[in-house]
Amino acid sequence: MQITADKVVAFDYKLTDDKGELIDSSEGHEPLLYLHGQGGIIEGLERALEGLKVGDHVNVTVQPEEGYGLRSDELIQEVPRDEFEGDEDIEVGMQFEADTPDGPMIFTIIEVSDEIIHVDGNHPLAGETLTFDVTIREVRDATDEEMEHGHAHGEGGHDHD
Repeated sequence: MQITADKVVAFDYKLTDDKGELIDSSEGHEPLLYLHGQGGIIEGLERALEGLKVGDHVNVTVQPEEGYGLRSDELIQEVPRDEFEGDEDIEVGMQFEADTPDGPMIFTIIEVSDEIIHVDGNHPLAGETLTFDVTIREVRDATDEEMEHGHAHGEGGHDHD
């Protein structure tokens, strides 16, 4: 069975940056599971997997525009420290979710001073050229429930309502 829209796909992967440094891997974990055509993985990778079948192996290089986007200086902000009241132990690298006009976003603290906290709303991999080493492990039809929810469910179903 080939990977096409509305198929559930499981794949093993290694993800490296443009210097060949390992960023992430499924090694030692379950394969990544997603519903093809529903935006569950980045655009460039999903497009490259179209038409593959179980056992196929591919190396895919994804440019930032088809990955996590380009970095945007507009997503780096200075927030008064008093807006973090109750959080005395603020450190660089910490992440938090905040509601924005575009919906919830994850921000990473990039600089801390006595008065100002600098935060970055860019995805950590924004602006990166990414290379995926992928092996397809499973391709199957999505269940009615998966189609209704718009994402794949692992063994045992799902953990949301």
